[in-house]
Amino acid sequence: MPALSTGPGNDTGLYELLAALPSQLQSHVVRQEDRTFLRDMFGEKSLHSLMKIHEKLQHYEKQCPSPVLHTAASLANDLAEELQSKPMNSETGELLKLLSRPHVKGATIKRDENTGAVVVARIMKGGAADRSGLIHVGDELREVNGIPVEDKKPEEIIHILAQSQGAITFKIIPGINEDTSSKEPKMCVKTLFDYDPNEDKAIPCKEAGLPFKKGDVLQIMSQDDATWWQAKLEGDANPRAGLIPSKHFQERRLALRRPVTLVHPQRSSNRRLYEGAVNSEDAESGPHVNGFYIAGLRRSFRLSRKDRQTNKSMYECQKSEQYDMADVPTYEEVTPYRRQSSDKYRLVVLVGPVGVGLNELKRKLLVSDPQHYSVTVPHTTRPKRSQESDGVEYHFISKHLFETDIQNNKFIEYGEYKGNYYGTSLDSIRSVLMKNKVCLLDVQSHTIKHLRTSEFKPFVIFVKPPPIERLRETRKNGKVISSKDDKDSAKSFTEEDFQEMISAAQMMENQHGHLFEKVIVNDDLVTAFNEMKTVLKKLEVETHWVPVSWMHS
Repeated sequence: MPALSTGPGNDTGLYELLAALPSQLQSHVVRQEDRTFLRDMFGEKSLHSLMKIHEKLQHYEKQCPSPVLHTAASLANDLAEELQSKPMNSETGELLKLLSRPHVKGATIKRDENTGAVVVARIMKGGAADRSGLIHVGDELREVNGIPVEDKKPEEIIHILAQSQGAITFKIIPGINEDTSSKEPKMCVKTLFDYDPNEDKAIPCKEAGLPFKKGDVLQIMSQDDATWWQAKLEGDANPRAGLIPSKHFQERRLALRRPVTLVHPQRSSNRRLYEGAVNSEDAESGPHVNGFYIAGLRRSFRLSRKDRQTNKSMYECQKSEQYDMADVPTYEEVTPYRRQSSDKYRLVVLVGPVGVGLNELKRKLLVSDPQHYSVTVPHTTRPKRSQESDGVEYHFISKHLFETDIQNNKFIEYGEYKGNYYGTSLDSIRSVLMKNKVCLLDVQSHTIKHLRTSEFKPFVIFVKPPPIERLRETRKNGKVISSKDDKDSAKSFTEEDFQEMISAAQMMENQHGHLFEKVIVNDDLVTAFNEMKTVLKKLEVETHWVPVSWMHS
């Protein structure tokens, strides 16, 4: 059988050799049917097409292909995140392996797709290389500690670096020196989620990652990479930056991880009061504490479970379903703010599950300093009673005017109970602040985002219940008051009440925890009150981080 020349110098394609094979074998095949079989088999067009594809792929692989799109690394990370949440099979595993390849994933050093040289892809701000000023992005790496690296893969070079001890010597060829000396403006962000680089499968280098907790303030050192920013903890003496996912990248993968759900205003959901030592009060008569009206106690009328099916929701809020769909917590740009004597006080927003003790804490604050703290006066369409005064217990207005104000978005929360409207207006908040007082506002957690404006600069305190064991112990003598009950029909807490309180608190934290600036666990009322009062005093005299938008609008 003749030898076919397929050496390196032969440009003849494999599919062409296959086409010529039957004629070259003709003299060696005696039977006609065998000749026919060979001709048909090697002359099959589909076989030739497969050979062409095979050759093209081999040729492409030898060229060390790199992603065509500059966003390919980000797209690959997104796809990998999506695949990891799906049932694993052999095809998924193989694709994940491909997506983890260095030429797809990216690294601090990389191989130039045009020249094949190993070049510096990223300089960590504040690190040794950055401080030395001797290594720059685009420099070609030739040797590490005397070891030639021209023929090595980036991951092999990283392994050499990891094994090095003491001083590390590089031999580099400077790249084209583009002017990148322009200083990026300092930007600080508040983190709205927890991050651990060791659990992030997409990060190019886990060791270079910067871990942080929700609420930390980071200084962004570089946004050169659209997928991985460089940042350091604000105030940290360590000058070295670490990698964090960029805002755009984090938003995209968070959106992929969880299904989009609309957060509708909560229905009445058995909203009740935990009164403890406070006397029972008729929900529709104005409760007073030492002569001071507590409007916030009436914000939802705490319908009993039986009332849920027969009464409309208390309270609705302004509609913002589009906002909720796009509300993916990542980072919020912030700036330092300290209240000046000429500034209005910041709005203090209290949120927490029913029964946790919000109203007792608010009552104690009002009693402790009635000239400093105040609450809003709600609006209602029900008739004024003989012992009531307009603007004291309520602002009494007509149903037509109330509905007009709803259409004009004048209420932050509103609802209907037994045929009458009740609501908390934005103007009622402004009225308290204009009197140079601290306005204490008790709202449902989904209302917070409507208050986050430069006008109110709200400080949100989440009052959280202790573990259920402590609830059983500390609330065993407490009373629950439903709005439909008579004055003296307060009932003791049930196990279902405790379970609802814990469940509601968890839901609030999951959905809106990134908006909470302080969490106070109400294990003991006196301790929680002292903690809250200390926090509010500091709020008035110390510097706090607030959204940049509040200062520029």
